[in-house]
Amino acid sequence: MKKKRFLIAFPLHFIYNKDGDDMKVLCIGHTAYDITTPVETFPRENTKTRVHERVECGGGPASNAAYLLGKWKVETYFAGVVGDDLYGKRIIDEYKSVGVNIDYLQVSKEHTTTASYIIANRANGSRTILTYRPSDIKMEDVDININPDIILIDGQEPAISKKVLQKYPNAVSIIDAGRTKKEICELCHLVTYVVCSKEFAETISGVTIFNLESLQVAFQKLEEEFHTNLVITLEASGCAYRNDEGEVEIVPSIKVKAIDSTGAGDIFHGAFTYGVAQSWPIRKILRFANLAGAMSVTRIGGRNSIFELEEMMEVYNASQ
Repeated sequence: MKKKRFLIAFPLHFIYNKDGDDMKVLCIGHTAYDITTPVETFPRENTKTRVHERVECGGGPASNAAYLLGKWKVETYFAGVVGDDLYGKRIIDEYKSVGVNIDYLQVSKEHTTTASYIIANRANGSRTILTYRPSDIKMEDVDININPDIILIDGQEPAISKKVLQKYPNAVSIIDAGRTKKEICELCHLVTYVVCSKEFAETISGVTIFNLESLQVAFQKLEEEFHTNLVITLEASGCAYRNDEGEVEIVPSIKVKAIDSTGAGDIFHGAFTYGVAQSWPIRKILRFANLAGAMSVTRIGGRNSIFELEEMMEVYNASQ
């Protein structure tokens, strides 16, 4: 007997008659200000290191995805919270520069903007992140009235996210599931797509993913838990989904020289959402998102690593 298949009926039938440029996307979640310092080798503890470069830009999973979508000319709204400070103002200016609607971006006078301090190791592309986020910073209750076609959440604003998902049940909804907090797992039951990291998949399933067989077991356990469409990102190896034949399939990425992996997952989710907005077939969406994530690690900084859409389409077409 065949296993239950979740991805056969791609759930975009109700918006196939809309042009991709007319799609309305709402991103909800965490926003931060990133300060990235690239180094040639990771510094030893209790030493001083002179650096020669510093890259600053906004960050955060849903926030980076919203910036990408705005840059790629999708009508995009972002809901989150920043502090009433210099970093918050810079983030607001970034959103405005790419046309992201910030009517639902709240500015808190009681909190500072979340800040991340990132050491990017050019030698292997890894990044080490120290984040200061006030423990009690969160969005105040708000009634969002935009009737979005697509909702992307990262789980960092669980109350507002749940409210919006319940208000707009016909929207295609996506969660960037990178952490295994209770609130994020609860939201995974409410969305059309759980697009999760390998670490998330391993923790929730209790399965260590090291080959296709173990990946299949993890898939089955997560599908039984969340009863929704599932994508597992596999870092440099690409991502995995269940195809129309009901088989777990790995969609490979491309090999690049990585110098900074900051924001690669966020960019993958943003590109995934872009593909959904274009009503592309799921495998095309995943190949395109893989490419966007892979290419991003060749540059320093999160938002600085988002290529122009025209460049992305050229790379995608050349990779066919």
